Amino acid sequence: MIAAMKRYIPIISLFLLSACGRLDSLPYNPPQTPVTWLQIQPHAEIALGAHTVIIMQPSTSAIVYLLGILAIWAGYHFWKIRAGQHSRAWWGVALALWGIGALLAGTSYEAFSYDIKCAGRDACLWTSWWEIGYLLVSVWSIDAMMLAVAQSSAVGGLRKALTVYAWANAAIYFVLVMLGVFIPLKFLISFEFLLAVAAPSILALFAINTWRYARTKSAMELSLLGAWLWLGLTIAAYFLYLISDNTAALWARGYWFSENDVLHIFLIAWMLYLARFVAPKITDAL
Repeated sequence: MIAAMKRYIPIISLFLLSACGRLDSLPYNPPQTPVTWLQIQPHAEIALGAHTVIIMQPSTSAIVYLLGILAIWAGYHFWKIRAGQHSRAWWGVALALWGIGALLAGTSYEAFSYDIKCAGRDACLWTSWWEIGYLLVSVWSIDAMMLAVAQSSAVGGLRKALTVYAWANAAIYFVLVMLGVFIPLKFLISFEFLLAVAAPSILALFAINTWRYARTKSAMELSLLGAWLWLGLTIAAYFLYLISDNTAALWARGYWFSENDVLHIFLIAWMLYLARFVAPKITDAL
């Protein structure tokens, strides 16, 4: 077994090197140099002995790291109280993946974006493997939620259909993202494409829990319905703030607050809601 694996190491290495080369060919748009990267974003320089660490968007980085840690804790909470319920177990997986995604995103989009994308380069990169990981685990998180709801709010053919869809969606998205890396094609490895892939799942979950609550008046279904409504409100708040163009104006006045802060603060509230109100009510449908 080990000997067989060793034969594939050169192939895997070439695969990874080729992929890295593709990502390195995608410059930031509009073009940025290391100097302009520091000029357009708030940052802090921390001296560690002879070295200086540059932290981009410090307050935003702190908020997204808090979200990541809180999501992983919420996932652990679901897992800890699962009591044999498959739905709670899948919620635990989903939120743990969400938390990992938040940590990856905070590292590459915010905190260490200068070192990852700009340092030592003539022009800053548009993306990184940190962000590719974030895209994948974020969609997989939604797919795990689909598997959770399949267990708690569906039986028979509907449960089977939701389960097949979740696994197929996870696999197809992985293939499309890898195509985006190797072609390379920005849209396939963009946040916008992530939303396009995740939106049908979220809408389907909202529809299922709405239908189930209308039939059963179950406290569990109501709590899940509230979760999807809050997530929809979160996405709406993010885009409303994004198009308001307040971020640049606040940064110019020394206030480090952006549309990402809006998104992450709403999601922190969502994680607390899930842990407090959803987790104790989730049970498998029989």
